[in-house]
Amino acid sequence: MITLNLNGKDHSLDVPEEMPLLWAIRDVAGYSGTKFGCGMGLCGACTVHVDGQATRACITPVGLAVGKKVTTLEALHADPVGQVVQQAWLELGVAQCGYCQGGQIMTATALLKGNPNPDDAQIETAMAGNVCRCGTYNRIRAAIHVAADKLKEDQA
Repeated sequence: MITLNLNGKDHSLDVPEEMPLLWAIRDVAGYSGTKFGCGMGLCGACTVHVDGQATRACITPVGLAVGKKVTTLEALHADPVGQVVQQAWLELGVAQCGYCQGGQIMTATALLKGNPNPDDAQIETAMAGNVCRCGTYNRIRAAIHVAADKLKEDQA
């Protein structure tokens, strides 16, 4: 048995340490917001936070997450930065098909927690590797700027 802290709660999972974190999250713990995309860490659909860092769950073994805090999209409603990012996504109508958006939102939230005022180049660097088949990259970048502005307002 492995104990994994998911969204602030400890879960005892009967999984091997080498199982990809994605499958432990989705198939064993039942958090379906984290999506399978490519299975090689290249598309970003499976992005979660491990101790606050954007992490590709499809290539991260469960064993590497033991003793750390794993956050999935389902918990962002309780995160002030995550709330602002999600609201910006809605305000700008970022999603089209929506499949990649969980990973996009998780990556954007981690970015803004580490850099609350990113410029376009910093956004591009942080979001690189998050693939959107619908091509909403301009709206994603704009939503990150909207969220950053809102976070600045909230701190003023």
